[in-house]
Parts: sequence; structure tokens; C-alpha cells
Amino acid sequence: MTNLYSPDTGIRRKYEQLSADLDTLFQVSQVLSRSLDLRETLAAVLRTLHENGGMERGMVTLADPDSGEQQVVAVHGAGTLRVDDIRYQPGEGVVGLVLERGDSVVLKRIADEPRFRGKLGIYDSVGPFIGVPIRVKHSVVGVLAAQPASDEISLLPERGRLMEMIANLIGQSVRLSWEVERERQALADERDQLRRTVRGQYGFDNIVGHTTSMRRVFEQVRQVAKWNTTVLIRGETGTGKELIANAIHYNSPRARNAFVKLNCASLPENLLESELFGHEKGAFTGAMTQRKGRFEQADGGTLFLDEIGEVSPAFQAKLLRVLQEGELERVGGTRTIRIDVRMIAATHRDLEADVEAGKFREDLYYRLNVMPIFLPPLRERMEDIPGIARHLIEKVGGQQGRTLELTDCALRVLMHHDWPGNVRELENCLERAAVMSENGIIDRDAVLLTGIEEMASSSRAAPRGIDLDDPDLDERERVVAALEQAGWVQAKAARLLGMTPRQIAYRIQTLNIKVRQI
Repeated sequence: MTNLYSPDTGIRRKYEQLSADLDTLFQVSQVLSRSLDLRETLAAVLRTLHENGGMERGMVTLADPDSGEQQVVAVHGAGTLRVDDIRYQPGEGVVGLVLERGDSVVLKRIADEPRFRGKLGIYDSVGPFIGVPIRVKHSVVGVLAAQPASDEISLLPERGRLMEMIANLIGQSVRLSWEVERERQALADERDQLRRTVRGQYGFDNIVGHTTSMRRVFEQVRQVAKWNTTVLIRGETGTGKELIANAIHYNSPRARNAFVKLNCASLPENLLESELFGHEKGAFTGAMTQRKGRFEQADGGTLFLDEIGEVSPAFQAKLLRVLQEGELERVGGTRTIRIDVRMIAATHRDLEADVEAGKFREDLYYRLNVMPIFLPPLRERMEDIPGIARHLIEKVGGQQGRTLELTDCALRVLMHHDWPGNVRELENCLERAAVMSENGIIDRDAVLLTGIEEMASSSRAAPRGIDLDDPDLDERERVVAALEQAGWVQAKAARLLGMTPRQIAYRIQTLNIKVRQI
């Protein structure tokens, strides 16, 4: 009669168990590589242990970083029991025993352990139990526990080693999951910070203006930002049309999505089509790959087309179709692509005159001109120059890494200029003046060195009501004011200043004052 429990039988059984354990390890490693959803992955690991590894009623706990409690994050065999709120206090139960020892706990009969609590209500109290620590680097962060079959008492050491190896794999997944979560949170924090920064840069508070015309613009921007209405921003070059477009987008419901810009005057028509609509690979010479256009890049967000009045009538027809239908085809492609884009356009041209002359399509004009916003030129809001200048000085100072100061005399020179280039010219002037100022104090001489035309200054100022005895006036300003009040008659101006005609002529020459002919 054959002895069923011969040494050969025992060796064969251990060999078979080892083979099964290796297969279980392989399957667990596959499960752990499928998803970054930690709870979902751990539940799948416990299911694999049950179905293929002979380890039933599996449980995983992980430390709560705030309280230090062990929270049950995955259980197999609990049925409909909700385990999300089940926690083990430090030192509580067999879980606490594993954490205290920092080593595996292998029990032949779980009821023999006085610290067994049975919180889950799923364990066979007369069966064996294995609990092993889950480590991240050198710290124990959780526990993996399960019950092997009752007829495997002789194989408990081998079962314990299998659980330890699986716990090591879980520890690597936990570490990876936590690192990914930290990086995700860091990216989310950075994104939110960037959004706050962008809102600060492009918010209404960043647009300086107190005149009636600018207050009207601000109100229009606040109202139109709420909706998806197409906006046409009108105004001379340098009046800040792009700044207004930014304010509309970043204060709109689309602010979380892309804000894509394109200057239509910067590209020839053949490149403009590819840039806006994209192209397929091989659509033309040099098209080595497929490329999304600006419309697709702005899907869900806003597209800002500056200098829209510069595009040709032929291209206007293609643009009109996208605006009307909300769909396009890439250059060289046949597939129709649906897009959801909010359009903001800008131009310095007289589009009404261009429509009359046949240079701009009337239907496109009405499609764009749903909500027109007119930006006044700087010369029509001279009262805003002090505020704008100080804002720009702060900006330039930040770029140069120093504090800049604008004197009152320099400010008066700025207010006596026509500014044909509007705010952009003013910004360039102040940046040049800052470069010329070694000590950071921008005075009248620094401003004049930038090329400001004094003739424009004196002719615009008309300071007939200026007190010539004002101590804040420098000599040059006092002479110009006297000449203005005297109708540019030098002898009369000399009398106002208590000078001789020769003295005032000398002042005009040395102070580089351009004489105005009345």
C-alpha cells in the first residue's frame, strides 16, 4: 500500500505550491502595472490572490497621513459591506501588531490571538491568518492580510513568504501612486497659481483708465466677457486691443481653456490658411507631418485674430465658412472637423470704408461686428497718461530689476505730446528713458533724450493759465508757458518774465525750444 504522506509526496506538493505561487506573483505584477488608480488596483490584487493564490478574505490597509490611523482601502470577500470608514487606531488589533513588530504575523488559528478584533466580520476565527507589512522605502505604511485554506497549515511559512513578496510589489505601487499624486497636486497648484497670475495680468485692474470713454470700454468688456458673443475690437495701432482681448478671455467661462492668438498681417495668405486651419501630411512641399491649426488649438477656448482687416477677400470667404458653420477641413484633408471657438477679432482699419470699396466682405463684416468695442486713442484721454505712465514705469522697473521713479517735470513733458503711436509709443519712450537713467529717476531730460518732439509738446499744452511763479516749474517750462501766454511774441514773453528780448532769445536757444509761428 502506497504511503500518501511520504517524503516524496511532501516535496511534490511543495514544488506544486511553489509553481502556483510563481504564477500568482506573475499575475499580481500584471495587475499592478495596469492602472494608477490605487484602490482599483489593490482590489484586483486581492481578487487575484483569492482566485489563483488560494488566499481568501484579503485586506489592505494604508496609513492616513494626517491621523496616523490605518484605513481599510481594499477588501475581498466582504460582499456589500462598506469598508471606507473602517479604521484601525495605532496598536489596535492584529493590524496594530504587524505595525508594532514591523514584521509578518503568521497565525495557525486566528482566535488564539487575543488582539484579534474581527472588525470586518469576514474572517473564519478558527482558520489560519497571515498579516505582512507594506513598506515604502524603510517605513511601514500599511498591512496586507489574508487567510489561507485550513488544510495548508504545513505550508504557512511558504504562504507567508508569498504574501511578503506581494506586499513588496504593493509597496512599490503605493510609492509610485503617492509620487504621481504629489506631482499631480503640484501641477494643479502651479496651474492655479498661473491662472491667478494671468488673471492679475489681464484683469480689469491691469487696464488703466479713468476717462469716460475708457469707463465705457470697461463696462462693455465686463458684460461681453460673460457670453460667447463674437467681439470686434476697433482702434488705432498701439491702443491696447490685445490687452482688451486678454481681459475678455480670462474673465470669461472659457478662461480655463486655451487663448490662441494670431496676427493676420504677419503671414502671407498661403501660410495663413495652413496656420489657421492646419494641414495634413504631404498637403504641400514641406508638410512632413500632420499639424493642427489655430482654430483646433483654440477648441473650447478663444481665438484672437489681430489685424483681421488685412486678409484678402478670397481668404475672407474661407474664414466666413468656419465662423458660420463651426467646422473646417485641414489643408490637404477631406475630413470635416467640428470646433467650438469663441472669436475675438481686432483691426485698426475703417472696415465700413473697406466694405464700400469691396475690399472686405459685407457678410463677414456683420459676422464679426456682433459686439464692437472702440478703443479711444491716447491723445483723446490725456488725463489717463499719469496713471498709465506710472503703471508702465512699474512694469519696466520689474523687468530691469530695480525701482524707477518718474518726476513731475518728466510727466508734464509726456502730457504735452500727441502720442501718434498711442500707449505702445508711450511704453517704448519710458523704457528708453529708463535705460538712459542710471539712478532710476526719470526726469525731463531723460524723456527728451528719447526723441519726444518738443514742438508737439508746446503746441498741445496751451498753458495759458499756468502761474509763471509756480516754484514747481523748471526754467524751460516757465519760458514755454510765457511764450504760449504771449502768443509766441518773444518781446511780450520777455516782459512777462521780467527779461529783456535778448535774454529770452538766449533762453530759447540754450533750452532748445522750437519757436512756434502764430
